[in-house]
Amino acid sequence: MSRTRTLIFGVLLLALGISVQGQDYQLTFYQSTVVATINPSTRSLKVTRDGVQVQQLLLNTDVVGSTMTEIADGLKLTNSAGETIEVTKTVDTAELSLFNVARNSRAKSRVTVDCINLMGVNWFGGPQQKYQYWPIQKLHYEKYSFLTKEADNCAVADRYWLNALGSFVFVEQETPLFVDQNYGTPGHLCLVAEKILPYDIYDSTYSMVYRIGVATDAKQAHIGAVKNILLKPTGHPNEAMVKYPIWSTWARYKRDIGEKVVLEFADEIVKNGWPNGQFELDDDWEMCYGALNFNTTASKFPKIRETITAIRAKGFPRVTIWIHPFINKGCEPWYSEAKRNGYFVADHTGNVDTQWWNSNTGQAAYIDFTKPEVAEWFSKRLKNVLEVSGIDSFKFDAGESSWSPPDPLLNGPRSQQPNTIVSEYIRTVAKFGDLVEVRSAHLSQDLPIFVRMIDKDSLWTWNNGIPTLITTLLQMNMVGYPLVLPDMVGGNGYGGAPDKEMFIRWLQANVFMPSIQFSYVPWDYDAETVTISKAMTDLHERYTPQIMERFALAVSDGLPVNPPIWWVDPDNVEAQKIYDEFLLGDNILAAPVVRQNSRARDIYLPSGKWTDGNNQTVYTGPTWLRNYPVPLNVLPYFIRST
Repeated sequence: MSRTRTLIFGVLLLALGISVQGQDYQLTFYQSTVVATINPSTRSLKVTRDGVQVQQLLLNTDVVGSTMTEIADGLKLTNSAGETIEVTKTVDTAELSLFNVARNSRAKSRVTVDCINLMGVNWFGGPQQKYQYWPIQKLHYEKYSFLTKEADNCAVADRYWLNALGSFVFVEQETPLFVDQNYGTPGHLCLVAEKILPYDIYDSTYSMVYRIGVATDAKQAHIGAVKNILLKPTGHPNEAMVKYPIWSTWARYKRDIGEKVVLEFADEIVKNGWPNGQFELDDDWEMCYGALNFNTTASKFPKIRETITAIRAKGFPRVTIWIHPFINKGCEPWYSEAKRNGYFVADHTGNVDTQWWNSNTGQAAYIDFTKPEVAEWFSKRLKNVLEVSGIDSFKFDAGESSWSPPDPLLNGPRSQQPNTIVSEYIRTVAKFGDLVEVRSAHLSQDLPIFVRMIDKDSLWTWNNGIPTLITTLLQMNMVGYPLVLPDMVGGNGYGGAPDKEMFIRWLQANVFMPSIQFSYVPWDYDAETVTISKAMTDLHERYTPQIMERFALAVSDGLPVNPPIWWVDPDNVEAQKIYDEFLLGDNILAAPVVRQNSRARDIYLPSGKWTDGNNQTVYTGPTWLRNYPVPLNVLPYFIRST
């Protein structure tokens, strides 16, 4: 290259914020405050903000001896094998630096592994899990397929991780992603791209693309991620669904419901002092699973419209019903109609057989919502349920991609399969109003509906028990789902109903969350439980305006409704580690009891002046309140002065 051409190329690189420092290649942002450096000899990508390292990745692709070329808004490195890494700017402002790292057209036989150094700092986000530890750097994964699935309670699996230094990583959907965390390379989260099942395997190439964002702190980084990637909800659930409890038949009755049972249940609720709630009919109301027609036998719902009218008259202005996306074999004529018309998810051989918890192996099929005509067919059937019964809306269950047959053939880009089925299911059912709830989610943060925590177990342990009620709330908020519906008070009782203490502590944990769902009921215990429960639901009702204010900010600004307590003190390492407290908005801190037989607990208050909601004592944070008394009737909460 001539001296003139070298100077011109150098000027172009500087204009893009690109420089060559020895063997390093650098991309700079906003007056060089953020610098991304690729070192070919160490195969590392380091990102600094004001000279402080905020990300470090070990790159799988050999970049030693690479040639660098300028591309629009970035650079491309090409090694001797012709493999490329493109690093391109997408946002370059004082608030956020955001760039893509991409390897396109990777041969199907190649595996790409880029490892994020967790750097001994606190991390947030990642997938919903059965053991939902928080912060998440202690989790362990081995070749974990990053899809929504039944296993591990992974109903929410958006590929987003945020660290306490103010930087995040988001992996794009075209990447056939597996993750290794603290496996093989301890202290690292490895992003493994491999073109194998459960992803689509029929293209000869694939892409691995992820984004790295940097801001002044973790709070601003997350706000930047919501604005530019995750998106914010376009609306929010009905205020009545927040203010008053939801009463579900599921945990208390399981499938043993019928007209007599539900009317007696409604009578009990009102008699014990809880009118105006939402009544929810759960499992086993259909003629058969997938019929979307009521079982009209004498023991079930012979006159469903009259039953719903009677429930309303007893004091329940809103009634919803449980829905799933399956049709079981033998549920005729609906199964045969759907199969004949190609309405089921099929694998590449045409097989539609799958199973779910209400079928035997191979005895059900999953409706294929990736086909617009199928989504419309399902929606019309749901509208018929509304017309026939007079109910208001639906609770939508399941939806995870793992319910499909293995190796499914879906509409849409192959690179986004099999998760496409999840997003299309959720987008189809979200149209049924502001009382809708779903439990699975995939790139659907923009929808104005409740995303319910997947079923919790009636346990005191980390095995999907009461401690994970708080950490799941935090996880969902910090991957961009602020409209979180907690599972039923006391859990689902699969191993036995919750005892009195668990029921009360679970309810207290729900008070400053967006809504309260009951199935087990206070009067099944004793008068004290009823008294405490009424006080807690009254407290939740009193703070409903604050919940709705935060809903409005979620819609306008993308803010989490229930962030972790470090949200108001982002650089506070002690606050970052707290897993049994949470915020409502910026100014209310809840510290529920989630340990059995605890009558005192330690509470951490981050920066600010905090007024005890129980006794009006004022504390100045950051500080620990050691051995704070928590008798069974006390929920610790604090209000921050602004």
